[in-house]
Amino acid sequence: MTESRPPAGASLADRDHRAEIVERLYDVAVDPIRLEELLEVWEDRAAPLRDSAVPLDDPEIEAHMRRATVFLDRYEAAAGQSGEKSILSGIQRSAAFLADGGALVVGCNRSAEIAFGVREGGPLSQLPFDPEDRQLLADVIRRVAARREEKVVTLRIRSTVTDSPVILRVSPVVGGPVTGGGAAALALVVSTELVWPDGFQTTVQEAFGLTAAEVEIVRGVTLGLPLRDIAEARGRSVETVRTQVRSVLAKTETHSQSELVRVVLGLMDLALVPTSGETALPPVSALEPRPLREVKGPDKRRLTWIEFGDPAGLPVLYMHLDFGLIRWPAVAERAAAAQGLRVIVPVRSGYGRTEALPKGADHLAGVTRDYAAVMDHLGLTGAVVVPMGADLRFAMNLSLLRPDLVRGIVGAACQLPIRTPGQYDRMDKWQRFILANARHAPKVLPFLVQAGFSLARRLGKEAFFRQVNGGSPADMATFSRPDVRVAVLEGSDVCMAPKWSAHAAFSAECIGSEKDWSAVVRAVTVPIVLLQGDQDPQSPVQTIRELAGDYPHLDVRFLPGNGQLLLFNEWPVVLETVRSMVHARPA
Repeated sequence: MTESRPPAGASLADRDHRAEIVERLYDVAVDPIRLEELLEVWEDRAAPLRDSAVPLDDPEIEAHMRRATVFLDRYEAAAGQSGEKSILSGIQRSAAFLADGGALVVGCNRSAEIAFGVREGGPLSQLPFDPEDRQLLADVIRRVAARREEKVVTLRIRSTVTDSPVILRVSPVVGGPVTGGGAAALALVVSTELVWPDGFQTTVQEAFGLTAAEVEIVRGVTLGLPLRDIAEARGRSVETVRTQVRSVLAKTETHSQSELVRVVLGLMDLALVPTSGETALPPVSALEPRPLREVKGPDKRRLTWIEFGDPAGLPVLYMHLDFGLIRWPAVAERAAAAQGLRVIVPVRSGYGRTEALPKGADHLAGVTRDYAAVMDHLGLTGAVVVPMGADLRFAMNLSLLRPDLVRGIVGAACQLPIRTPGQYDRMDKWQRFILANARHAPKVLPFLVQAGFSLARRLGKEAFFRQVNGGSPADMATFSRPDVRVAVLEGSDVCMAPKWSAHAAFSAECIGSEKDWSAVVRAVTVPIVLLQGDQDPQSPVQTIRELAGDYPHLDVRFLPGNGQLLLFNEWPVVLETVRSMVHARPA
């Protein structure tokens, strides 16, 4: 494998920007909270290329993305942390612990366990320092915790294990929990000593495909050892070690020892996160339970669905958007029953318990067949289909594939096939980030989406939803209603739950939505009403008007004060439009 190089003729600015993107990829892989930083640097790269048909493919960035995905997969397996552990969560590659100056360690990270042999709740006397030094440290901790010191105190203490000096920085942390359930002022003690975790060599070897000897070279370089010392310790010549370093740089797609160290330290951050437990999402009040039903489709895959409303009512086929919003506000679900509507909600491929389509399958065709299979199993025809966003393509394609199943379409905040770069530019930044890359950089998109899902777990689904849709005041106002919040958060469990993530299916949905499906729109003959908002962060008014001009058979109606959550805010209008379509054109 040869060393990755920038394209011929690339400017210094191009190379620097590429390097910054690569660095952000690894930052996000070990800390998804930094996804917005990647969004910002990636936007600079994507903007000029959106003005042409040139894709954003870059073999070097894609290679790093594959490496970063290994790290992100490991992050996904890591546990959420709470209490004093959240204070330590950002300190991973250095030994750190919390104490109040008493006899016990209140909390510690894994690095402290490795470097100092301490445990949460264990005695401070376990620290590998002389008794006099431990007493000095305890006194400093008490003073700092009580705010009797004006600033961080730095101590230089010799380790009784390595006989080397250890630098400790002691800073105050107020209100941290302590053993026994009380609350007290704490101090945070951080060592500047770098720790190479037990078993980390296996992680490095798997991530980069290195030999055992090359892993030892990586370890030495990361710990800051001169090549001469590494050679002496391994019984090799310095020139042999230099050759091995060059091989390591090629395999890790890095260009210097400093870049190698940065990448390895990022992976080390991940390796030091404890891996027990699950990340908890915010508790949500339950809607009326709707049992998940299932059937084997024609291809023997498991298909699932829920339904609500009047079991003997007129069929409504609802499509849940790529966020998996399978539930409506409780009042809307009851209204459907009162108005004689039976709402069928198939859970799409790769969401919840519905099995994914085979690799390489045509996504539009496969999803359409799944919808038809559920409707056939239930013996239903002549449904009004209610899609959201780019689900419109599934509704339209179903009407072409199986005209008997579709009476008409009532879309809620739908997306039409995007034509121009300017139409991406009008989107809010998060929607543009995902969808522009779905079109121009589909190989990189799965990493970006997986990072987004990891960020949602880190923040909680509610906080993540507010961050992504914050550009629409209408959506924020709608989401703030308790009934809507419950429906969105509980309904989206098929997309993401404590033990489930549909990021792969979400990526496939986004890539499919950005392909050209304009021929499907032109071919549809059933009546179509599109109810659109004026604050949609993905499909702004100007974009919908531009695109709708190409399709005069679409009846587009704008409802002021709405965004992507139009269905959840304007469900009375949606249900009335559905009923009007039923009475206007009998099946």
